[in-house]
Amino acid sequence: MIVMNQFSDAFLLEAERHAAWGAAQLEALTAYVPEGPWTADLAACLYRQGGLELRIAVLGTYDLREHSWMWGWANPGLRGSEVVALTGAIERYGRNHGIAEFTEGTLDLSGFEDPRRAAETLAFAGMGVAEAPGYLGLPAGPDSLVYFLPDDPQVPRAGVDAVALPRQLLTGAGLIGRSARRVVTGYLEYHGLPLTEDGDRILTDLPGGSAAEIEFDHAGRIAAVRLTAV
Repeated sequence: MIVMNQFSDAFLLEAERHAAWGAAQLEALTAYVPEGPWTADLAACLYRQGGLELRIAVLGTYDLREHSWMWGWANPGLRGSEVVALTGAIERYGRNHGIAEFTEGTLDLSGFEDPRRAAETLAFAGMGVAEAPGYLGLPAGPDSLVYFLPDDPQVPRAGVDAVALPRQLLTGAGLIGRSARRVVTGYLEYHGLPLTEDGDRILTDLPGGSAAEIEFDHAGRIAAVRLTAV
């Protein structure tokens, strides 16, 4: 276990890459999953809530008392099982890209000002690396939370919505606060949209025949998102 009080630049830039599309996807997942009590059958990789049944993977667990995060792939009771196969890709990605937050099985987050927020950031970034359609963080006891990744094609994927685009990009830019440009390029790359960088602007064509121009100010923040019909 390593003790942390801040995340590495490599991790934060990776989290930024998923910030805008990931936030939109979490909204879509929240709207899709009905309210009600939940159960999970880890051996069968099944999650049930309010009449909905989803195939899931265990992303990780967070100990509220110790302020520690354990990745699903590192859980000694689950290691090597099907329910953590998807999250094993996160560890491999971390090794390939030199991101220690993904390769350390257990992280002590007690040095952060808000350890619970740090755990959510890990869950969010892990969701992004796995390209999962959101994550579910749920109480697994009085002192712990379990985080699941939906691994099921029935979960709707948030698409590109020109009207919602300014809000989604600004929301994503506010989540991590490291690089707004990384947020924008990550969103466009995830959705397979063309990308042209022109100084302090990024230009793209959107589905449906419109175009977008994202302008950044001198501090690298999003200054404007302009939409035009083509």
